[in-house]
Amino acid sequence: MANQAGASSSAPLEPGFEDDENDMYGAESGWVEARTSCDHLASLSSDLAHIPTPDTPCNRCQHPSENWLCLSCKDVLCSRFVNKHMLQHFHQTSHCLALSYSDLSIWCFACDSYLDARVIIQLKPVSETAHILKFGEAPPFRSVECSKGNQADGGASSDS
Repeated sequence: MANQAGASSSAPLEPGFEDDENDMYGAESGWVEARTSCDHLASLSSDLAHIPTPDTPCNRCQHPSENWLCLSCKDVLCSRFVNKHMLQHFHQTSHCLALSYSDLSIWCFACDSYLDARVIIQLKPVSETAHILKFGEAPPFRSVECSKGNQADGGASSDS
């Protein structure tokens, strides 16, 4: 169906479908737009090149999957879909940045948003290290154009 919707702008749409990318790719379809900047990057650990492996169980309940890595203190804790230990950790410590070992996404609890590690320079090392630990190889090269504004925002955040 995605191929049909994107194949031609002149193709007739099925009844009830809007010809609007926001509707097609918005929240209703599960699409999430990751942020390209974050004001909380100063809380990142200074050594994110050395992190626990993706098979590390939750430090509190020992659950083996759905775990997240705190990017401030490097604790590994389970998701809100297991025992909510990462969420509790955020509330107790204000450590707001975490990497999901399930899909390698990065979440900021304070921003309540995913962060784009391909654009935010400070997140690239941990994202790449986690990918290597999980898959045994570097992530595939993906060309992402960064505007100078995004790079400046990311760089300025770490100095504060």
